[in-house]
Amino acid sequence: MRYHLIAMGGAVMHNLALALHDLGETVSGSDDEIFDPAKSRLLQAGILPESFGWFPDKITSDLDLIILGMHAKADNPELKRALELGLKVVSFPEFLFEKTREKTRVVIGGSHGKTTITSMIMHVLRYAGVDFDYMVGAQVEGFDRMVRFSNDASVAIFEGDEYLSSTLDPRPKFHWYRPHVAVLSGVAWDHINVFPRFDQYVDQFRIFSDLIEPDGRLIYFEGDEHLQAIGKGLRDDLTGIPYQAHPSSTSNGVSYLLQGEQAYPLQVFGEHNLQNIQAAHHVIRSLDIPDAVFYEAMTHFKGAAKRMQLLGSNEHSAVYLDFAHSPSKLKATVKALREQFPERKLVACMELHTYSSLNREFLSEYKGSMEPAQEALVFFDRSVLALKRLPDISKEEVKDAFASEVNVMNDATEIRAYLESLQLDNTNLLLMSSGNFSGIRFDELAHQLLNR
Repeated sequence: MRYHLIAMGGAVMHNLALALHDLGETVSGSDDEIFDPAKSRLLQAGILPESFGWFPDKITSDLDLIILGMHAKADNPELKRALELGLKVVSFPEFLFEKTREKTRVVIGGSHGKTTITSMIMHVLRYAGVDFDYMVGAQVEGFDRMVRFSNDASVAIFEGDEYLSSTLDPRPKFHWYRPHVAVLSGVAWDHINVFPRFDQYVDQFRIFSDLIEPDGRLIYFEGDEHLQAIGKGLRDDLTGIPYQAHPSSTSNGVSYLLQGEQAYPLQVFGEHNLQNIQAAHHVIRSLDIPDAVFYEAMTHFKGAAKRMQLLGSNEHSAVYLDFAHSPSKLKATVKALREQFPERKLVACMELHTYSSLNREFLSEYKGSMEPAQEALVFFDRSVLALKRLPDISKEEVKDAFASEVNVMNDATEIRAYLESLQLDNTNLLLMSSGNFSGIRFDELAHQLLNR
């Protein structure tokens, strides 16, 4: 097959290109910009475009399929050419479904925790020697790709995102996947540019549950009132499995899973991770993997990239990086780190970087989200507001919205100077963003701060 990927430089799209290349397919693609690590990885595979931009002459009738990335616009020249020629154009979630139509699909959805739960399941299956296909939204230790297809695996594990599929297909991505086993971790308003009302957002998760395959299972967090309602309203042929946090204990900064008389040490921590572990446990049981294998595997799980990722530590301090950007994620991450190390000062820094977080109407949702930190800072880059075509916001508006003692900065030079001046004496530093604080290299910063 000959595949062409429009907007192939994104995290999932370039991994999709690599996965198809690994299968021996002919792959081409385009994007207006491609950055590392995608650029280097595509170059190494020999499928990096010779030039960046959109080239309609690449779109010819001998292409078997066009896969459209989420970031391609409706007026994209290559997309317009493909439609003129009558070529088949699909979004990447549609393609993932078609590629795994005959397999048992496990889909993890929810406003938070889905990447971590997916990573946990992948880690356990790999530990158990089970062959499987997958798509996950972050780099996972032990896996070269974020997307993988095979001819022989009977199971596919997908992270299910509720954002739109493509410019041609406004349905949420996870509505495509039709799982046999589904997980919903929680509902907390996000993507307000697509779902301007909370009830519209909640409804996407109900629709997702209605799309579970006959005689399937929905594993859902019963501490969420919206998921409780969805669980009670399931079709008669579906099995609802509510879950809470896995029983645990903490000693000397280490969390342990408690199972009978056994205590299994973890390399991750926090109430949300204990919830994530329990969700993953139910999935693993659904796939007939023994409990003993699950618990042994979990002692080796280190987490996914940018999900409470430990960048470095010494005997009295540590630097963590997290993808947290929505209010619920922010609150859970700050709380988890504060509770795990109560004897250490916590400095929490977050960047407003997404469409929702930079929207004046949404800012009030962050009220009190950083209160557990002894020192809190919020950064936003005004050029990102301009890029997203959002109205300007002031530092005072941000400070008022958080309704707690936070320092607010909107200058890249100022935030860099602040972070580089920190003295991490019996202190943990938590960096939270879906971006990079306008160009900060997190690994280098952590090394600098911890080795003074």
